[in-house]
Amino acid sequence: MKKIFITPLALAVLFSACNPPKEEAKTDMPPGLDMAMMNKEVSPKEDFYQFANGGWLETTEIPEDEGRWGGFGELRDKNDKIMLDIMDKAAQNPEFKEGSDERKAISFFSVGMDSVLAEKVGVVALDKWMNDINGVANTDELQALIAKMHLNGYGPFFGVSSFANLMDSKVNALYVGAGGLGLPNRDYYTKDDAKSKEIREKYVEHVAKMLTVAKVDGDQEAMANDVMDIENRLALASLTPIESRNIPALYNPMTVEGLQDIASNIEWNTYFKTVGVDMSKVDTLIVTQPKFVKEVNELIVDTDLAAIQAYLKWNVVNRAANFLNNEMVQTNFDFYGKVIRGTDKMQPREERVLSTTNGVIGEAIGKVYVAETFPPEAKASAEEMVANLMKAFDQRIKDLPWMSDSSKVQALKKLNSLTVKIGYPDKWRDYSSLNVESSGESYSYLSNMENAWRWEFAENIKEVGEPVDKARWGMNPQTVNAYFNPLNNEIVFPAAILQPPFYNYTADAAVNYGGMGAVIGHEISHGFDDQGSRFDWEGNMVNWWTEGDRERFTERTDKLVAQFDAYEALDSVNVQGRLTLGENIGDLGGLNAAYDALQIYLAENGNPGLIDGFTPEQRLFISWATIWRTKYRDETLRTQVLTDPHSPGMFRAIGPLTNMETFYEAFDLKEGDELWRPEEERVKIW
Repeated sequence: MKKIFITPLALAVLFSACNPPKEEAKTDMPPGLDMAMMNKEVSPKEDFYQFANGGWLETTEIPEDEGRWGGFGELRDKNDKIMLDIMDKAAQNPEFKEGSDERKAISFFSVGMDSVLAEKVGVVALDKWMNDINGVANTDELQALIAKMHLNGYGPFFGVSSFANLMDSKVNALYVGAGGLGLPNRDYYTKDDAKSKEIREKYVEHVAKMLTVAKVDGDQEAMANDVMDIENRLALASLTPIESRNIPALYNPMTVEGLQDIASNIEWNTYFKTVGVDMSKVDTLIVTQPKFVKEVNELIVDTDLAAIQAYLKWNVVNRAANFLNNEMVQTNFDFYGKVIRGTDKMQPREERVLSTTNGVIGEAIGKVYVAETFPPEAKASAEEMVANLMKAFDQRIKDLPWMSDSSKVQALKKLNSLTVKIGYPDKWRDYSSLNVESSGESYSYLSNMENAWRWEFAENIKEVGEPVDKARWGMNPQTVNAYFNPLNNEIVFPAAILQPPFYNYTADAAVNYGGMGAVIGHEISHGFDDQGSRFDWEGNMVNWWTEGDRERFTERTDKLVAQFDAYEALDSVNVQGRLTLGENIGDLGGLNAAYDALQIYLAENGNPGLIDGFTPEQRLFISWATIWRTKYRDETLRTQVLTDPHSPGMFRAIGPLTNMETFYEAFDLKEGDELWRPEEERVKIW
């Protein structure tokens, strides 16, 4: 699941050696495991992933328009169908008057779906930006244009935003951060393996082709090489994906004068005024990557202006591509879809436009979604599960053998101060000032997107120096995901994830605890992973650890890094244990807590015994593995390993299990079994 910092989580025939209880369960039981999705011929001691998911793996094909497919994809696909039906009904609903948030969402979706309009507009919508870029004659005009582009949602060179101050989470601070790359991250520019070199070559070809399709004047191949040269400089000055996980290193407070000293070629006061920052509320700002800002400062004066103009044109074309005519959309997909993700076919237009609409005006649709899909019983049952997870985590902290009493006091204070949000926000977002056009001479999908980008930027930047609104959600109710926000010390579970296969309030408790229970535990554990543990109970980046406790914690996390480093996703492409550490800590802590919470539930509600031949404990572990069943295209898998802080699903399914004594007991694993890990190598953190 997702952890939001400054911005944004998966399981056999029981062999006789597993020692099941003697009593069989009742025949009239709630929904549980889907036995057809398992492989009864495989021992859970040898290949638990295949044991839990073999039937699914055998019968499932990755859809042509997907790079990977699993429980999340299946639920998102189901949810998209629900959402499209909701949008269709809403469009016919007279209660949603013109100007209402719901009607704006309907209009935005309708314009996005109008392919005839997109073809009519073509790439003419880019002309105003090309003219502005061609008109730049000096550094002052360049700076003014960069500010204008940022204000309108384009992102050359760097970015600015407002969010909670890491050291004072009650107040929003002004941040200056790195940006402006067309490839997924720094590693794509710096790795020397053959595949990385091939991707860079294809990227340059792609840039040239896109500039051609966009009818950008000039030598497109030369311009593409200029783009690559500039982006390569920016990449080399950027933190690596692993380095960027070091949150304290991102906290570099300074005055505007201090920023001016390290980047003197940009008139920062003028820039901030242009983008709408109220500088009377800014004593200090935070630069996340000073080295990067210094490189931008040098680049804009020592690089040929024509090359910078090519880079700016590419930034506009790349950002706008998916909202233009079919040739632009298809050409864009040919690289980012086929080369980067390995997908053969684009998603249907309605799914793409729905996703964008959710991103732009999602809570307006979320109101309708919740009313139609999220019964009060589901929320009440989830709240009971959260309460048991909190009890389990509380006891696990108290029982830690490696943590001192003084640190435990602070950890428990943080745990017991945790805010839990389930389903949907108490206060919906107000979109009254968002302009959505569905008629007139100049409206288009792109113009509505630019309106949305401009509105979102203005809404964000006006919060500089203002109190943080801790009631706001970082995800829409219809989002199939969950998150932990360390600055609010909160865990959030949108309504959409509270559905099968993660959760069914009428289902077997063991299956629910192995699914949604472990997801809840995962998000709680994020508060105590290598990043979240740097924040105190109020959400401030304040050290609450003793030096010895932090050292013992690091010893354990280093062992987890080594375990995941050893997993090979593709030939010579191993999981990055350091990049995925936070999520792996979340999985290990979350599943341990879910196991204990299930025991609390069973003690209070009774043990149903065997269902489908499995004990509650076995059903919990199988359920966990089913959540993370995933099939990948090689390109998507490679991209995930290089860019994603989440380990691939097959390793999330089994990684935590091999460290848990309760798993060994449930399936009677012994030394010599394939999944056996010597006790001294098992990682025990939370």
